[in-house]
Amino acid sequence: MAPNASDDSATAADAEELRAARRRKAARYVVPATVVGVAAATIGLVPALADSGDPDLPKISAQELVEKIAASDVQQLSGTVKITTDLGLPDLGGLAGSLGSAAGPSGSGDGSSADPAGKLTELASGTHTLRVAADGENKQKVSLLQDAAEYSLIHNGKDVWGYDSKSNSVFHTTASERDGKQKDELPATPKDLAEDALKAADKTTSITVEGTAQVAGRDAYRLVIKPKDEDTTVGQITVAVDSKTGLPLKFTLTPASGGAAVVDAGFTQVSFAKPAASTFDFTPPKGAKVEEGDASKAPGHAEDFGKEQRKELDKGSAELGKNGPEGLNVIGDGWDSIATFDTGGKGVPSGSEVGGDAGSFLDSLGDKVSGKFGQGTVFKTRLINALITDDGKVYVGAVTKDALVKAADAGK
Repeated sequence: MAPNASDDSATAADAEELRAARRRKAARYVVPATVVGVAAATIGLVPALADSGDPDLPKISAQELVEKIAASDVQQLSGTVKITTDLGLPDLGGLAGSLGSAAGPSGSGDGSSADPAGKLTELASGTHTLRVAADGENKQKVSLLQDAAEYSLIHNGKDVWGYDSKSNSVFHTTASERDGKQKDELPATPKDLAEDALKAADKTTSITVEGTAQVAGRDAYRLVIKPKDEDTTVGQITVAVDSKTGLPLKFTLTPASGGAAVVDAGFTQVSFAKPAASTFDFTPPKGAKVEEGDASKAPGHAEDFGKEQRKELDKGSAELGKNGPEGLNVIGDGWDSIATFDTGGKGVPSGSEVGGDAGSFLDSLGDKVSGKFGQGTVFKTRLINALITDDGKVYVGAVTKDALVKAADAGK
């Protein structure tokens, strides 16, 4: 049921404060940053009632279900999350190996294999299984299960530990001071992804409740988010929302071109019981190599997988918008939005110029295009496309190749 009228103001204020706090988190390493930005600015609510389905749940409107998500504040849970990402990228194995040997897992040349930064690229494609646990804002753990190995990121109090069992290496740093009122959650959970897609609302999107489902043994409503724009590569987003807690249990993003989901993240098992305290205990194993991280750059919590990287990206984007050669601009609105800026330099070199695995990778991604703007290369995935012109201008968005060329022509 919707809240009483007398509680509307307080409920709306609390929900907005909660959403604002969660937006500051950067544990969104499953969905590309551009998609997050587009989704955050393009959601519109269309009242609708749930169809009959299995399980049989009380009817609920889309507005009420969105409010239920916003009000959800699960602090204790444990479970298993399965994530499949299919951006249509070619095999990154050879390229990753080349880059890794040159720069190390964190880009430093001598980074620890337990450094969280080195694990981000592993989630860019394929299917992965995570074990997650949380007990309030000061205790979280996420483990990436690998072949005969496991990588764990643990936050317990002020300590943040990363442990790679394959190399028996440990990364340790100290959590930065945080606002005690801020509620943080686990990375890459369906809730993180769903909130990215519900940050704002406008007329470019319809949101409906379409039936029910069972996810990880829990009864859930199916919230369906569909763009109305024709040029977007996003088909629809489906969120399975727990009927009791309001916690999103599954997030699926399918492309307009059809086929397999680009991102499919969902719990396969979940419990809301308090995890054992020992879950968050960690002592470096005997013989493990321990690398101490820079506390001044440490993520505040273990669930902030890649937070500093996202923070730097956001900072860089802001600086680019203010100080870049031509600034950062957004063309259009809604799902058809295209970000554009001028690098002030030349376009992308050809694969033959780069050579090696990196050159082959560039050639496999790029399509040469031309128009009134001149010539350039479109780098494509199943979701995000980017046009880089030969004179250094960049157009990027969750839109079709033709939409990018049209935008570049209009910019001449």
